[in-house]
Amino acid sequence: MADPVLEARNLTRRFGGVTAVDGMSLALAQGEILGLIGPNGAGKTTMFDLLAGSVVPTSGSIRLMGAEVAGEAAHKRLNRGMGRTFQIPRPFPELSLLDNMLIARQGQTGEGFWANFTAPRRIAAEERAAREKARALLELLLLARLANEPARVLSGGQRKLLELARVMMADPQVILLDEPAAGVNATLLETIIDRIRAINAQGVTFLLIEHNIDMVQRLCHRVLVMASGALLAEGTAAEVARDPRVIEAYLGGAAA
Repeated sequence: MADPVLEARNLTRRFGGVTAVDGMSLALAQGEILGLIGPNGAGKTTMFDLLAGSVVPTSGSIRLMGAEVAGEAAHKRLNRGMGRTFQIPRPFPELSLLDNMLIARQGQTGEGFWANFTAPRRIAAEERAAREKARALLELLLLARLANEPARVLSGGQRKLLELARVMMADPQVILLDEPAAGVNATLLETIIDRIRAINAQGVTFLLIEHNIDMVQRLCHRVLVMASGALLAEGTAAEVARDPRVIEAYLGGAAA
């Protein structure tokens, strides 16, 4: 793979005597949708935390757009072009969807105290542009009709869509999706799959953790399987589904 946008090499994370991630490596190509699956306790979420910057690796390397970022904080990785969603979205419930979006905009001039006095026109122009961008993204994620409603009115699936829209406010090149299908009804799941495809078609790269294998099969170009903190198998969704090691990891003794 030439020049992956995100690459992890021999990542390890220990918590006391427990090794949650054990020498895990992956490479994510520009424009790819890569799935990360595995049984509960396989280390998937810790791997995501390592890649996103909320957990520091015990050892190993993480390269984002060619730069080593293993020691960088999450907000710095966001500024480099990598966003992350969470399994349980937590928008500000009493703020409107539009205001939730505007809060997610990065690097605005108005964040500096003195700039509010020295550059008011620039700040006003940025705020207009941010509002236009937020409305366009809510349209893309099929939430425009709810733009002025408080986020507390949203269903679980709509909160997933809002979280994805909020991440897009930072113009990411890579998005880590943490279980986008969790707690989502079948109708909204179709919408989420469709919107991920639409965003991917714009050139955004995805790495997703997901237990919904049907979603993985429909979305992912490649699939990595983790077990006991390490890489167990790699291939298409159909290939890993037939792998005896994967069947054993998911079903244990029932695989026989």
